[in-house]
Amino acid sequence: MTPVAAAAVDVRVAVAAVLDPELPMVTIEDLGILRGVTVEDETVRVVITPTYAGCPAMEAIRADIEAAVAAVDPSRRVVVDTVLAPAWSTDDITVEGLRRLAAAGISPPLGSTRGGPTAVRLSVRCPQCGSPDTGELSRFGSTACKSLWVCHACSEPFDRFKEL
Repeated sequence: MTPVAAAAVDVRVAVAAVLDPELPMVTIEDLGILRGVTVEDETVRVVITPTYAGCPAMEAIRADIEAAVAAVDPSRRVVVDTVLAPAWSTDDITVEGLRRLAAAGISPPLGSTRGGPTAVRLSVRCPQCGSPDTGELSRFGSTACKSLWVCHACSEPFDRFKEL
């Protein structure tokens, strides 16, 4: 592998490992908002898509991407392009991302093509005890991409990632 190709791999790995500031248990790659990383001459170009237009985390993600690239290749200029099309969808979350959300007590989105068959899902399972006896408390959770739910079996509240 050439030194340029090796540098491109190192940059890609560093950018993919950037954590989402609102969901720090998943990387931007896990979440599916990382669309591409290219190394061209003296420039690293990163393409990201927000989970929704106006997402307040995008500036923090941009700064974290710049810091990640600087840590492995400080000689290159970083350009972060935010694109809205194609729109981000919960289907973009990786299997690992779905697993990490669930492990952190956040109910992964229903209907994800990576999450298994969901044509008919009558309830949301509690990520703490697994009970299907749950209910939505508020369409708005700790962040705009989550809603607040409660388990009627164990009485624990939990976030649920909204489907898009």
